[in-house]
Amino acid sequence: MKRMLVLAMALAIAPFFAPIHAQAATLEFPSDAPIASVTIPDGWDPKETISGIEATSPDAAIYFSIDVASDETMDKVIDDAIKFLTDNGVTIDETTKSDSGDVEINGMTFGSIEFDGKDADGPVEVSLGFASPSEGKMLVVTYWGTKETQGAHSQDLVAILKSLKPAS
Repeated sequence: MKRMLVLAMALAIAPFFAPIHAQAATLEFPSDAPIASVTIPDGWDPKETISGIEATSPDAAIYFSIDVASDETMDKVIDDAIKFLTDNGVTIDETTKSDSGDVEINGMTFGSIEFDGKDADGPVEVSLGFASPSEGKMLVVTYWGTKETQGAHSQDLVAILKSLKPAS
């Protein structure tokens, strides 16, 4: 089963389980005019970027970013995300493209497209997720995870996705 489908199912059943408590930072981004917020465990070393936020799991097996796009900049943000992956040695197998379907996260419809690929460490999964926190704005979530070890981070990833919400 694909990672995003598993995350979607985990989001649906998560209210039935006790929350996991860990030190985490809630980031509103972009900081000068917040569009959305997300809570990321401190061990993931979250950072604000020019167009959003990024974080990497403590073992460097997972990288993700959330970039803010407008209707006018959406194509460029997606192109930049793919260029970032390519510049970092990720090869995406276009023939494996799949649509994970939509889930609702804090009032936003979240959907993603996924690919298999490889990097210097071996097989990876890559996905581009999309959610709209407000009219004319889109969040582009870029995910790059090592297949062998990504399962160890599923609880953190579910918590991060569950925390993603429009800025108040």
